[in-house]
Amino acid sequence: MDRILELRGELLLALGETFLMIGVAIPLAVLLGTPLGIWLFTHAPGGISPSPRAHAVVSGLVNMLRSFPFLILLIAIIPITRFIVGTTVGTAAAIVPLTINAIPYFARLVEQNISQLGTGAVEASRAMGATQGQIIRNVLLVDARPGIIGSITITTVSFISYSAMVGLVGGGGIGDFAIRYGYYRYETAVMLAAVVLMVLLVTLVQWGGNRLVRLTDKRL
Repeated sequence: MDRILELRGELLLALGETFLMIGVAIPLAVLLGTPLGIWLFTHAPGGISPSPRAHAVVSGLVNMLRSFPFLILLIAIIPITRFIVGTTVGTAAAIVPLTINAIPYFARLVEQNISQLGTGAVEASRAMGATQGQIIRNVLLVDARPGIIGSITITTVSFISYSAMVGLVGGGGIGDFAIRYGYYRYETAVMLAAVVLMVLLVTLVQWGGNRLVRLTDKRL
């Protein structure tokens, strides 16, 4: 316990780095992944504006990025990371692969959320003369809102664990703290403290996400 108190400054710094990584990567994933998910739904065969060939290409790219193990992606895009932020280590460098991996991940969840709504509301809106943009904004996104909030929660929880992995390459955050002190120095108590902190963070995010879903879901 004394050792944990001694390292509390570095532990708080690591927690702040984790918040920074997630606080940048997840909003960017939502900002860019939501329109990508809408596009995938809209242009799918049988969608509002089907474009099978373009959809096949974009969907294939999304699947390719999603299927990359995160650590391999982290290493594979080192030149891109260096070009964007000027370095390959530290918190800023870790944000790049986290964001690149999170965008297709979230886009596919958005596509699934909208697909699960069925075609009834879309057909009714079309019959009333609604445009494609109105259908997307006023029908699909409104009805899919609880599911999208749930998807943001799932994505955040998943990428909290991914943010811990970047500690293997000096990316900062709780993972880096646990590796430097708990693993390299064999300080089990410090490792357990880092694990407990991660569990509490994930639990808090999941609780908050579930509460928002209940507040926005008209069926509950």
